[in-house]
Amino acid sequence: MNTLIPESANISLLNCIDLSSSDVQLSVSLLKQACLDSGFFYVINHGIDKEFMDEVFSESKRFFNLPEQEKMKLLKNEKSRGYTPLFDENLDPANQIHGDYKEGYYIGIEVSEDQSDAQKPFYGPNKWPSEDILPRWRKTMEKYHQEALEVSRSVSRLIALALGLDINFFDQPEMLGNPIATLRLLHYEDDNYGLQICKDKDAKPQIWEYVPPLKGAFIVNLGDMLERWSNCFFRSTRHRVLGNGQERYSIAFFVEPSHECIVECLPTCQSEKNPPKFPPIKCEDYISQKYKDTHADLSSYA
Repeated sequence: MNTLIPESANISLLNCIDLSSSDVQLSVSLLKQACLDSGFFYVINHGIDKEFMDEVFSESKRFFNLPEQEKMKLLKNEKSRGYTPLFDENLDPANQIHGDYKEGYYIGIEVSEDQSDAQKPFYGPNKWPSEDILPRWRKTMEKYHQEALEVSRSVSRLIALALGLDINFFDQPEMLGNPIATLRLLHYEDDNYGLQICKDKDAKPQIWEYVPPLKGAFIVNLGDMLERWSNCFFRSTRHRVLGNGQERYSIAFFVEPSHECIVECLPTCQSEKNPPKFPPIKCEDYISQKYKDTHADLSSYA
């Protein structure tokens, strides 16, 4: 997608991580620098080809172009699967009175109702549009979810090395071996120039910088959980999408460890002079509270 950025805007220059590079140490060094600076970086040569990405965007647009009554038939459930209407999410309550002016669609790892994991939050069957209305839609999204998860695991191995851990640290069964991984299609109706980040959230006034799209690349940002996990060694930076009166489509992929994973200060991120800043917390509890704080209750759609 082409993004027009004002000539006077501040531009953030992000490090670019090449997943096909044989120079692992260089990749780790670039990633570590990015995580210390802003927690944002580009990933290129990730293995998902452009033609397929174009197909995913096309299928996403087809869904959001459906009549409102068709989309509401797929309204999100208690497992956070399905359609989220305008104002469902509010990530900036200080500046958004009603909520974020965007609609979305949640797709997670497919878990059938008869599996034991289906009793857990964020696990369960996905909700899918009818094949009569959107043929190939489910197949396309399931394929993309699988490929995006593999990219996430590749990035996690570099993160592990950047934190001084074993390369397979995050591949353990209780972590990304059995993750909470959510694909979210997004449609901003007031659209935007694009993504902005604020590296110093305590600055007055705050300085926002644009992150220009890079053709064929993913933009990766660290979440609050990894900042907590790393004892604030790695940064989770404030970000937003600024509107300019046009439509915008984006595809986000959120990856967290398994429900049972205990998020506590990593051994390489603490010392006598720098003790853990946060108590241990179960991933399920952490994610559930975050979701509750930022999303509308299902009863509001009754």
